[in-house]
Amino acid sequence: MKGMNICIVEDNKILQDNLRLLLQGETDMCVVGSFSSAEEALKQVDWDHTHVLLADIDLPGMSGVDLIGAVKAKWPSVDAMAYTISEDRAVIMSAIRAGASGYLLKGSSPRILIESVRELYDGGAPMSPKIARKLIAELRLSNDPSDDTGRPGIDLTQRETGIVRLVERGLSYGEISQELSISPHTVHSHIKHIYEKIHASSREDMLMKARKLGVI
Repeated sequence: MKGMNICIVEDNKILQDNLRLLLQGETDMCVVGSFSSAEEALKQVDWDHTHVLLADIDLPGMSGVDLIGAVKAKWPSVDAMAYTISEDRAVIMSAIRAGASGYLLKGSSPRILIESVRELYDGGAPMSPKIARKLIAELRLSNDPSDDTGRPGIDLTQRETGIVRLVERGLSYGEISQELSISPHTVHSHIKHIYEKIHASSREDMLMKARKLGVI
């Protein structure tokens, strides 16, 4: 007797087929549907009798985060796990806020994936070690007495994140402007915004807090 009904949403057809064959091969798992888009899954799955949603984040059309949010809003008993290549802090937090109880990076071994799905179904919160470290860093920053933002998360733009990483490499404002083909004044403006967002008082303070955020 199959124990858990699983829905897979993955737009890479080869990976989707491999996931379906892998999970279907377990005696306690039944793949009730595998889809290439969130829209297909929402329309075709019997969510009242589905236990686990395994969803990629970067999907065509509706994103995996929005899919997780839509499913959890209407069928809260469904356990959702993000299965993605993204290690971006903002993406991780968005998926968790949407209702994901697990976050697994692609490239994990088949055995880890299977065990993670079982752990999720049993009430756990399986996460890849890299993701768990980023969340711990997030909690440390939010509890840092020097961080008086009163907010648990601070969102840097993709450009701001890139600039922080260049600063970590030791590049000057002039070198960063050449690297990104922007003016030194624009670089200075970005740095100023970064300082304001993470309440940094110096270059060293900015890098320390960026590390706590998992940006670098």
